[in-house]
Amino acid sequence: MEFKQSLARRILIAFVLMTAFVGGTFAVGIIEVVHVIEEQLISRDLNNELTRVLTQNIAQGRTPSLDSDTRFYSSDGRGPYALPDNLAGLKLGFHEVFEGENAYHALVREIDGRRYVMLQDQSDFEAREQVLYRVVMVGFVLSVLLALMLGWVLARKVIEPVVRLAGQVRHRDQLLGMAPPLAPDYAADEVGQLAQAFDDTLGRLHDVLNRERLFTSDVSHELRTPLMVLATSCELLAENRHLDARGRAHVQRIARATEEMRELVQTFLMLARAQRDETSGAPQASLTSVASDLANQWREAIEQKGLRFEYQPGTRQDRPYNASFLRSVLGNLLRNALHYTDSGSIRLVLKEGGFVVEDSGVGIPEAEREAMFRPFVRGPAKRGDGLGLGLSLVQRICDNQGWTVSLGAVEPTGCRFEVNLGGRSDFAN
Repeated sequence: MEFKQSLARRILIAFVLMTAFVGGTFAVGIIEVVHVIEEQLISRDLNNELTRVLTQNIAQGRTPSLDSDTRFYSSDGRGPYALPDNLAGLKLGFHEVFEGENAYHALVREIDGRRYVMLQDQSDFEAREQVLYRVVMVGFVLSVLLALMLGWVLARKVIEPVVRLAGQVRHRDQLLGMAPPLAPDYAADEVGQLAQAFDDTLGRLHDVLNRERLFTSDVSHELRTPLMVLATSCELLAENRHLDARGRAHVQRIARATEEMRELVQTFLMLARAQRDETSGAPQASLTSVASDLANQWREAIEQKGLRFEYQPGTRQDRPYNASFLRSVLGNLLRNALHYTDSGSIRLVLKEGGFVVEDSGVGIPEAEREAMFRPFVRGPAKRGDGLGLGLSLVQRICDNQGWTVSLGAVEPTGCRFEVNLGGRSDFAN
């Protein structure tokens, strides 16, 4: 069973429980020791007193000489020495007897078939004994309360290095390559070993991130030149008057794919720069301008597939966003809708602070929707040779820019992607 409490609280609970166990054991031990000593001492005294009465008084035919707090009874006695009914049932040995508010210690012996009982008033002793018990219980409670306060202070003191280490690890500057190591700030104990483990892990993480950034930057940069050659070649082919309609359509398709690849390369390059906070000078564009441009770009491909394309620009929005990221998010969602829709329509609706892309395609079961934003995850109706990276790229961009994207369903079939760009969300429709 795993405890859900904080480490400091678990230390406090363990400290208090240990104190309660040790203190409780001592308290019970003291009570038991007092009880045993009481029984042994008083039993010995009563036995000596009974022997004295039998040998020095009864044996010589005298009346028992007793202290004011001691009583003597015999099974064959008469008058004040007759054995009362409430004592006749006592077994041999030592007993504690209570009569109203008075407490007595009784010793029962049997000699030659006769039963003798020696009774001694112990009310004062019992009162002092109860005071002792109360003192022990008060001491136990005070020890637990003291352990609670002391444990709280010690837990905070013990956990302080761990809290400080957690704050250092959590601080975003610790992910920078030039961040100082953590281990030198701590002693060579368990916390120091944890700090060293964090240093080792963060070092490996830095290496992985650097390799990823370099790879993304280098690949994105190197792909620009061949993509520019492709785009220029498509423009030259499009100007060729001897090209028939089928060839011209293929050229346009190549040009469109080249443009999409160029935008994708630009997006990856921007993401690589975003990890180094180098996107402050990135081109900006409004949602209305980007959406209108992409709507015109995708309308032909959507309608050529026999689908109906609905674009609802709504009120013009001029708030600037990162143009490359916004085009990549919206373009990937439109491409995804076209890819998985065979009949019906695709809708692009702009709302204040965001947009909605709906389609009447195959849809995605509710249990699989959350996983669709993970890399290399494709919908149940897998088509083409896609790798399942489009939606993961959308999620990555949204996380980077502080946007949110969610996936819902359209009745009777289809998907509904909602993207909030940080403005006032109004996706009721």
